[in-house]
Amino acid sequence: MYFDLLWQSFRDYAWYLGAELLHPHWGNYVYWLLGLSLAVYLLELVLPWRTDQARIRQDFWLDGFYLFFNFFLFSLIGFYAISNVAVHAFQDVLALVGVQNLVAIEIKTWPVWAQLLTLFVLRDFIHWNVHRLLHRVPWLWEFHKVHHSVHQMGFAAHMRFHWMENVVYRTLEYVPLAMIGFGLQDFFLVHIVALSIGHLNHANVRLPLGPLKYVFNNPQMHIWHHAKRLPQPYGANFGISLSLWDYLFKTAYVPQDGRDIELGFEESEAFPRKWHQQMLHGIWPPAPERSLPEKDPGPSPSFGQELR
Repeated sequence: MYFDLLWQSFRDYAWYLGAELLHPHWGNYVYWLLGLSLAVYLLELVLPWRTDQARIRQDFWLDGFYLFFNFFLFSLIGFYAISNVAVHAFQDVLALVGVQNLVAIEIKTWPVWAQLLTLFVLRDFIHWNVHRLLHRVPWLWEFHKVHHSVHQMGFAAHMRFHWMENVVYRTLEYVPLAMIGFGLQDFFLVHIVALSIGHLNHANVRLPLGPLKYVFNNPQMHIWHHAKRLPQPYGANFGISLSLWDYLFKTAYVPQDGRDIELGFEESEAFPRKWHQQMLHGIWPPAPERSLPEKDPGPSPSFGQELR
C-alpha cells in the first residue's frame, strides 16, 4: 500500500509541477514566486540600502538555484511523496492506539479571516521555535550553517537553506497544525504573505516600519540575525514573519544601524561554496564540532533591547 502511495504521490507532484509551468493562472505558485522575486529584486536595484553592493551580488546565481531547488525540485525528487507516506503511516499508528482524529479545534467552522489569521500566527510561532532549535542544537546548526554562509544579503538569500531544514520544519509543524483542523484551501494566501515578508527581510533595502517594527520582521532587524559577531553564542532575532516573538521573549537585538556589518559565522569563509557540497554538509562526512559566532568585543545593549 505504501509503495503505491509513494508512486502515486510522485506522479501527482510531477503532473502538478508540469501543469503549473505550462498554465499560468492567479493561483499559480510558480509564477507568484517568480513575480515576487522579480518585484523585490527591482526594489533592490531602485532603492538599495547598501549602495556599494554589486547589483548581481556574491552568490546571486547560487541562491537563485536554491530558490527552484528548495521550492520545486526537492519535492519533485521525492520529498512530497515521502511526506505523504509518512503522514499516512503516522495516522495508521495513531489508529492502532485508538486515536482516529487529531483535530482538537474545528477551525473550519470559523470565519475565513479568523482561520487565516490563526494559521498565520500559529505557523509563525512554530517556525520561530524551530528556528531557535536550529541555532541551539549542534547537529541542526550544521544544516543551518548553509543559510548563514551568506556574506552579502539580497532577497534570494531567503532561499538558501539545507534540504534537511525542509524536513525539520515540516515534521515539527505537522501535529500542531493538524490539531486545529489544518487543511485550508486558503493556506496558499498565508504562504504567499510569509514568502513576501521573507524576501523583504533578506533584501538589500531599508524598510522603516515605525511602531510596526515591533510586530513584523524587517531588513534592519533581520540583518542582525546574520551578524558574524554577537554578544551571545546562539544568535538573536529568530522571527520569520513576525518580530513580535523576539520582543516578547527577549531575543530581539538591534543595537545600531546594521547596514554594513560583517555577515556569516566564525570561519564561514572556509565553508563550502559549491551547491552539492553544501547539500551534503552535516550529513557526510560527520559534522565537526560546532563553531560559535564571534563575540562582539564592544559594549552593546542587552538582548530584548534596541537602540532608540
